[in-house]
Amino acid sequence: MRSSRILGIDPGFGRMGFGCISVVRGKTHALDFGVVTTSANEPMGDRLLALFDDMGELVEQLQPNVIAVEKLFFAKNTTTALRVAESRGIVLLLAARAGIPVIEVGPSQVKLAVAGDGTADKAAMQRMVARLLGLPRVPKPDDAADALAIAITASTMRF
Repeated sequence: MRSSRILGIDPGFGRMGFGCISVVRGKTHALDFGVVTTSANEPMGDRLLALFDDMGELVEQLQPNVIAVEKLFFAKNTTTALRVAESRGIVLLLAARAGIPVIEVGPSQVKLAVAGDGTADKAAMQRMVARLLGLPRVPKPDDAADALAIAITASTMRF
């Protein structure tokens, strides 16, 4: 595999996790991770704009050559599902605008790639993310750890 810089995104409306990794000669390293947040007190349009602006700055700063984003899965709460879909749309728009290819991965696909078990729990996933990236502790918050897991999954795929 050639040298890659992959930005993993765990889509969310109040908190969008991001994790950027580099893969050079088969070695994977965390470059940056965290969350982009919006305030529940703000109008929807303002929150979407804030996500667009903040994620756009991240893409510009981190210069990924691939963006990996978690696929939307069925959710019991349709309001939450719609908001997550809107945040995914922002990521897809930013990637298209920057000419960056997108890899979409499902939750069980991430669990299988990172923990070797498509039904792994959150704690097992977080421990494996820290181990695979050589981090001294589990990345926090959870959304950032999930985004790193998404990036790791993409690194195992051909693109």
